[in-house]
Amino acid sequence: MADSKENSKKHAKTGSFIKELLSGSMVSEKIILKNLGYVSLVTLLAAIYIGNRFHAEKITRETTKLLREVKDLRAESLSTSTDLMYVSKQSEVFRLVREKGLNLEELKTPPFKLLVDKK
Repeated sequence: MADSKENSKKHAKTGSFIKELLSGSMVSEKIILKNLGYVSLVTLLAAIYIGNRFHAEKITRETTKLLREVKDLRAESLSTSTDLMYVSKQSEVFRLVREKGLNLEELKTPPFKLLVDKK
């Protein structure tokens, strides 16, 4: 007889457990309210994790953009220095002076250094 009472209590307890679980009252009242601090901590950590992820993706996009800009500027710098080297060649300077009609002559003798005494 004691065995049948325990069995019916166990069955009633199991039935009420399933009923509470399906209705949601067990989750909302027993589990969440008892562990409200832990639930708040987990929620805060999840929000921080999501925010950190967005921040990391933003930094990665900015880095990629800046690397592309550096690559473009390096190519432009090389192109400009090549053009400048070509324009500054003696033969090119002579040709440009002749085209502009500046009446300048090319030196036939190398330049020399003037020495001045500081007395």
